[in-house]
Amino acid sequence: MSGIMGIYYLDDRSVEKQDLEKMVNTLSHRGPDGADIWHDVNLGFGHRMLWTTPESLLEKLPLVNQAGDLVITADARIDNREELSSILQINNCPLDKITDTQLILAAYQKWGELCSEYLLGDFAFAIWDKKKQTLFCARDHFGVKPFYYYYQSSQEFIFASEIKALLCLPQVPRRLNEIRIADYLALMMEDQTITTYKDILRLPPAHSMVVSQSGIQQWSYWSLDPEREIHLADNEAYAKEFRQIFTQAVECRLRSAFPIISQLSGGLDSSAVTCVARNLLAEAGKTPLNTISTIFDKITECDERPFINAVLEQGGFIPHYVHGDEFGPLSDLDSIFQYEDEALLGPSHFYPWMVYRTAKELGMRISLDGFDGDTTVSHGIARLTELGRQAKWRTLIQEAKAIAVHHNVSPYTVFRGHGLPYLQDLVKKWQWIEFVKTVQLIHKHFGVSRKLLIINYGIKPFWEQIRLFWRKQNRQKTFVDSSLPETPLIKRNFAQRIRLDERIQTLDPLRKAPLTLREEHWRSLTQGILAYTLEQMDQYAAMFSLEVRHPFMDKRLIEFCVALPSEQKLYQGWGRMIMRRALDGILPETIQWRGGKADLSPNFNNGLLNRDRQILDQVMSQKIKHLEKYINLDFLQTAYQRILSADNQASNDDWMTVWQAVILASWLDFKGLAP
Repeated sequence: MSGIMGIYYLDDRSVEKQDLEKMVNTLSHRGPDGADIWHDVNLGFGHRMLWTTPESLLEKLPLVNQAGDLVITADARIDNREELSSILQINNCPLDKITDTQLILAAYQKWGELCSEYLLGDFAFAIWDKKKQTLFCARDHFGVKPFYYYYQSSQEFIFASEIKALLCLPQVPRRLNEIRIADYLALMMEDQTITTYKDILRLPPAHSMVVSQSGIQQWSYWSLDPEREIHLADNEAYAKEFRQIFTQAVECRLRSAFPIISQLSGGLDSSAVTCVARNLLAEAGKTPLNTISTIFDKITECDERPFINAVLEQGGFIPHYVHGDEFGPLSDLDSIFQYEDEALLGPSHFYPWMVYRTAKELGMRISLDGFDGDTTVSHGIARLTELGRQAKWRTLIQEAKAIAVHHNVSPYTVFRGHGLPYLQDLVKKWQWIEFVKTVQLIHKHFGVSRKLLIINYGIKPFWEQIRLFWRKQNRQKTFVDSSLPETPLIKRNFAQRIRLDERIQTLDPLRKAPLTLREEHWRSLTQGILAYTLEQMDQYAAMFSLEVRHPFMDKRLIEFCVALPSEQKLYQGWGRMIMRRALDGILPETIQWRGGKADLSPNFNNGLLNRDRQILDQVMSQKIKHLEKYINLDFLQTAYQRILSADNQASNDDWMTVWQAVILASWLDFKGLAP
């Protein structure tokens, strides 16, 4: 994790050195190991250096090539170094003397604007091509490294790792983007180009861009293939391949000149990363792996120490801890908002704040985590939907019963949400005999009334079909898209003004139910919320000059997992089945065959109502008025009163509603953007 920035005046104005220095100083937290700038008339680059890899100790950025016609600034870790070095043959130099930035520059020299297609790792960079008079920029496949920019046609293009480095220049306006506010309140962060500032944009993940005096060209250099399928000989072959790819994903993120710390929560994902990293370090004869875990002494239902200890008891670790119930979700907001450039979305933001702060105090520079392993490997619950659509009722019932055992819920509760909606498909296809057989099967296994099933899922849908047909014949308006999410928190006239419903219809990939598990898996990994979360995690880590590395965000691993057959994701009620098989003998059995994980909401609720009650009341009474243009204040206050009530009637939606409003109002107030 370093910091990059640059100014390109398209109208041939001269770049002022002081402006570059101002940007570099604004991002001093991203790189304590050095800063430098380069400029030439109408273009200039800056860089903040954080040493992490052995090769980074040799690096000086911005870098000018020997011919003097290419200049690069980069925040990058390249993982396919051996492959690139073999192809590019950089001065026959040994690999350990070649920096990642040199590899990127050599790749550009060989492949030009197609070079991003050959890179593997986490990166954001910009290359000035003096001969072409173009600025080439690129960002990694999932958006681990951020890239923000401000562009005025025929005038200027300014970019940086963080928005604040753009805003420190007087020509960059601080105008609130109300569309982003609506997206935030609707929990629909699908637009991967905009920010909360109207004139500041993001280069989307897996995109390249060329800027010149004739304009901007932007394109996707890679996309996740939703059609690819993998077929191997048997379960052991699948497990072996997963183990190899996952180990590779962890190993390339262990390349470091300094000790590494691994975040260990006790869940399957963080434990998998931690155990594999420990084994790799042991094989290399390196020191034990540092771990950091969040524990709870007061809110004991959130505490995961039995599972954390199961990993630690294997040996090879130096454990460290933070206490998750000492702070509330509104604690230290002013400190956080100094660094976070956009409003926080998730209510668990204060855990990484505490973890990264402690990691910094321990002298760490690199942290591994299990971020979004759930999504990458997939719990596979959509396999039930797939089985329902395929009318494979017996397999669906078996899986529903097995899931119920592992998660201690009612089998019918599992089946109802994924099976019953597709019982109606048999009616739509006029397969009445199959419908009756299936009703009998459901009654036999779950004891549900056959009469109710026939009425609710047979007769009623049948007559509704007839009514819709006749209305259509009479050319009456019969259909309103009821699949749009309700957004009662958002003031209706505001939603109408910015045409929010149309926006949700256009952008939200989860609005319609997927047809297959693979489609659902693909959608979950291409959502805009993924890049948004990674950007916020980057800024949390940057506060403490820390680089966070995410093995589950490895392109090779994600491509492999999406292409797997459904039964490798969900089998006999076990989600992420392939990972459980693959890490046999590596993970403790208590974690390998763990059904779920602790719910941290009791600690959040307690923190908000008790530890941070004074802050909460102050925001609700004073700062919430900042949102009057955007939200239904009556709806918010009703949810707030349910949270405060002694009868504990508040729903999860109530908590999320209050959280969104409180955080957004606080952020707008701190940034001076309140309308």
